[in-house]
Parts: sequence; structure tokens; C-alpha cells
Amino acid sequence: MTSTPDQIEAIVEKMDKEVKSLKQDLLKMCWFMRGGITYSEACNMGVNERELINGIIKDNLETAKKTGQPFW
Repeated sequence: MTSTPDQIEAIVEKMDKEVKSLKQDLLKMCWFMRGGITYSEACNMGVNERELINGIIKDNLETAKKTGQPFW
């Protein structure tokens, strides 16, 4: 398979956006964990672990909203 320079550029740009999105998600997770995990530890987690932690964070945010308790 061969790709044109424009196709390669599009692939690289897409991958760059995915990396930035992943980094943002990892940093948000670290912030919500309040030092419970470091950025390096978050980077070393598998997809399933990150999804589980993000689910817990989401549940806690919803509970805080429903009860009126501060989450921060």
C-alpha cells in the first residue's frame, strides 16, 4: 500500500488529535483523583482500567449533583 503525502498528513493529524484527547482524559482523571494516581501511573493503565475509573468519577459527579454536596 502506498499513500500520498496528503493522506499521510491527514493520518498524522488524526493521530495527533487522538493523542491530545488521551492526554487530556488522563490529566482530568489525575485531577479528579486528587493525587490518588500520578500522571505516569495513569499513562500505564490499560483501557479497561481507565474506563472503570472514569465511570466511578462520573457516578460521583452525578451523586454530588443529586445530593447538592460539593464534589470539589
